Amino acid sequence: MDENIKFYSEMERYEIINVNDGNKYNCLGNNDIIVDSSGNLKILILSENKSKFSIFGKSEFIEVPWEYVKKIGAKTIIIDVEEKSLKRVH
Repeated sequence: MDENIKFYSEMERYEIINVNDGNKYNCLGNNDIIVDSSGNLKILILSENKSKFSIFGKSEFIEVPWEYVKKIGAKTIIIDVEEKSLKRVH
């Protein structure tokens, strides 16, 4: 198999890190991806819990356009995006 191929079953454990501000967004399996009808990856949907107890806390979601994904490494997905470019959804 081509060594550049990544399987979601492996990537779901990859941690998402924003190198712009150092924030970590848990692993891909705890977040989501929007794929268009052509199969292109469009947006990462990152969950940002405001409480340690997710049952009682409010979740906020952050939409990160795929263009901000800079590298998919062996254990991480590196994004580089400024706070002002993020769309927050409740």
